[in-house]
Amino acid sequence: MIAFPLFISKFGIHVLNNKTVLITGGTGSFGKKFSLEILQKFPGIRKVIVYSRDEYKQFLMQNMPVFMPYVEKMRFFIGDIRDKERLMRAFSGVNIIVHAAALKQVPACEYNPFEAVKTNIIGAQNIINAAIDSKVSKVVAISTDKACSPVNLYGATKLCSDKLFIAGNVYSSGTSATTFSIVRYGNVAGSRGSVIPFFKKLVADGKKELPITDLRMTRFWLKLEQAVEMVVIAIERMQGGELYVKKIPSMKVTDLAQVIAPELPVKEIGIRPGEKIHEQMITKEDARNTLEFKDYFVVLPDIQLNNITSVYTNCHHVAENFEYDSGKNNRWLTIDEMKKLVSEIGYEI
Repeated sequence: MIAFPLFISKFGIHVLNNKTVLITGGTGSFGKKFSLEILQKFPGIRKVIVYSRDEYKQFLMQNMPVFMPYVEKMRFFIGDIRDKERLMRAFSGVNIIVHAAALKQVPACEYNPFEAVKTNIIGAQNIINAAIDSKVSKVVAISTDKACSPVNLYGATKLCSDKLFIAGNVYSSGTSATTFSIVRYGNVAGSRGSVIPFFKKLVADGKKELPITDLRMTRFWLKLEQAVEMVVIAIERMQGGELYVKKIPSMKVTDLAQVIAPELPVKEIGIRPGEKIHEQMITKEDARNTLEFKDYFVVLPDIQLNNITSVYTNCHHVAENFEYDSGKNNRWLTIDEMKKLVSEIGYEI
C-alpha cells in the first residue's frame, strides 16, 4: 500500500466522512487508483460507486485482491455518460462526483470526431444536468493539458467540457447546492496509453530503435497518486468554478527513451495529427485570474460567481505574462529521477 500522509496531515480523516462518492470512468487507471486511495485513507466513507460502460473491466476490478477488504463499501454501476436517464439513476443519493470518463486517445478522436463530441461534450452536459437535478453536493471534472490552447479534437472537446462545468455553477445557483470545479493535469506515468509501457513493449519485442515524433518534445509528468491528491484538495477547498493545476515537473521524451533503452537509437518520425511539441496547462490569458500556492495553482473563473477569492489565503497572483508550459517549466526530471520513476511505476493497481 502506498503511503499518502498528505491526506491525513492536511485534511484529517473526515474530508469524505459519511459521503457517497461516484467516479465516472471508474475502471480506468485514475478511477482505480482514486477508488483505492479514498477507501484506504478515509475509513469513514459511506460508499464508492464505480460508473463505467465496460462490464468486463468492472468484473476484473471487482476481483482485484486490493479491493477485497472494501467490497461492502463498493458498488459497480454499468452505464454511459451519454445516457442522462442512467446518470439520474446512478446519481441518486450521491454526495460527490469525480468525472474521469472521456474519449482520450488523440488519433482516435481525430478520426472519430463526433464520437468524441458525444462523450466529452454532450456527456459532460448530461453530468451537469443530472448532478443538479439529483442535488449532488460537489462535482470535480478531470481535465487535461491538451485542453489548454488546443490543437486537436480531443483537446477542443475537453476545453468545451471545462467551460461547461464552470458555467454549471451559474445554472445550479438558487436551485440546488451543486458546485462544479476542475482539476487539470498532464501525462500520468504508467497509465494506459503512456509512452513508458509503449517504449517497454517495443524493447521487449526486440525492436532496434525507438520512434519519437519530434526530438524537441517535452511533456508534464506526474504519478497517479499526485493526481488523486490534487482531486482530494479540490474536493476540500472548492467553492465552484475554479480550475486546479498541480505543480509537476517536465521531462524530455528523448531523455525518457535513454532511460528505458540506452542501447537503442531513436528515430524521429514526424508529428502526428493533433500533436504539440510542448504542452500547456495555464495560458498567458489565464494569468490574470491565477493564484499560486506552494504545490499548485488555482485559476479563478472569468464569469461572475460569488466572491470566492476570500477563502484562498497563503497564495499570490502570478505575474501578468505567466504561462505554465512544459517547455518553459522551472522543474525538470533528471535522468536519475526518471530512472527512479520508471522503476517505481506499477502500470495497474
